Amino acid sequence: MTEKAELASLDVAAVLDRAAAGGRITPEEALVLYRDAPLHALGAAADAVRRRKYAGTEHIATYIIERNINYTNVCVTACKFCAFYAAPKDTKKGWTRDLDDILRRCAETVELGGTQIMFQGGHHPDYGVEYYEQHFSAIKKAFPQLVIHSLGASEVEHMARISKVSVEEAITRIHEAGLDSFAGAGAELLPERPRKAIAPLKESGERWLEIMETAHKLGVESTSTMLMGTGETNAERIEHLRMIRDVQDRTGGFRAFIPYTYQPENNHLKGRTQATLFEYLRMIAIARLFLDNVQHIQGSWLTTGKEVGQLSLHYGADDLGSIMLEENVVSSAGAKHRSNRLEIIDLIRKAGRTPAQRATTYEHLVVHDDPANDPVDDRVASHISSTAIEGGTAHPELKLIATN
Repeated sequence: MTEKAELASLDVAAVLDRAAAGGRITPEEALVLYRDAPLHALGAAADAVRRRKYAGTEHIATYIIERNINYTNVCVTACKFCAFYAAPKDTKKGWTRDLDDILRRCAETVELGGTQIMFQGGHHPDYGVEYYEQHFSAIKKAFPQLVIHSLGASEVEHMARISKVSVEEAITRIHEAGLDSFAGAGAELLPERPRKAIAPLKESGERWLEIMETAHKLGVESTSTMLMGTGETNAERIEHLRMIRDVQDRTGGFRAFIPYTYQPENNHLKGRTQATLFEYLRMIAIARLFLDNVQHIQGSWLTTGKEVGQLSLHYGADDLGSIMLEENVVSSAGAKHRSNRLEIIDLIRKAGRTPAQRATTYEHLVVHDDPANDPVDDRVASHISSTAIEGGTAHPELKLIATN
């Protein structure tokens, strides 16, 4: 029997029942479920896994308050899906923030109850390990209560090359300077074909995973992500999950998995269509079933909308992600969904769950079990920064830069 025939002969209901009961499924079985399982049955199986995994707290769904601080948009990588970056010699568009401005944004984050900083920017041709050491140590000195959950394997590869040090040394140095954990930045699509199609200048998916595995072994945990909807096949989506699961089997260092959908505006990917909302919900569910060794699955309301984010809580997600006090990267490509803390609490509650603000490592900081005690401050909201670049002109606190 051919492989195609074997896949066609799989008993979808039996595989779904085994996965729902906690059995490990193969990539081939995952592909069949992702493609062919009835949507609501797939969601019910994933939710059964979630309930068992969080027995005793299965009624809770979490969120976090954080700020994405974009330190520069100058980047040598030029990913085709990115609407945020500026080429190094583009003096009209390229900019960088000075340290005082970054610290001011950290202060605002603390004032508004944020607990996490996502340091996010371009692969600047002049920024090596020393740049990140300086900035992380300054943030930690001024705001030791903030968790620096930032960067990713791609930035590590870049900074190590600029500073002419090993990846191990780069990770060790920025961790000692204040980095607490890595984001899943730069994962995009890990399989070779779709990765080369959208990010030909980035390291390979295998190399991305090697760097994350090194970080995990050095005591720096991370999250993992997937960018959906740039032209990848269903099989390549499942292969992405397989690559993550294999590393997780060895290290246990991926704290969460977060799929999000490609935003099609203002970039160089022509003729591409976004993943549908049904495809996204199916991915949330199949991730919960297939990634049996990853603790948390996060819904991405920023790219799919609040209603779909809410639905993800019924398809295996246990977390609704961030109320981002500032976000410019995905927004540059067309993500326009915004929310505040009261709306996120309400979304979670109307999904039949108890909302809880969490820490980076998912401890519950505040459980909103009584609506009468809900916060009343709606300043805690996600938005595009008022200092974002508009029309190619930088606002006063941004320094336009040119590099050689």
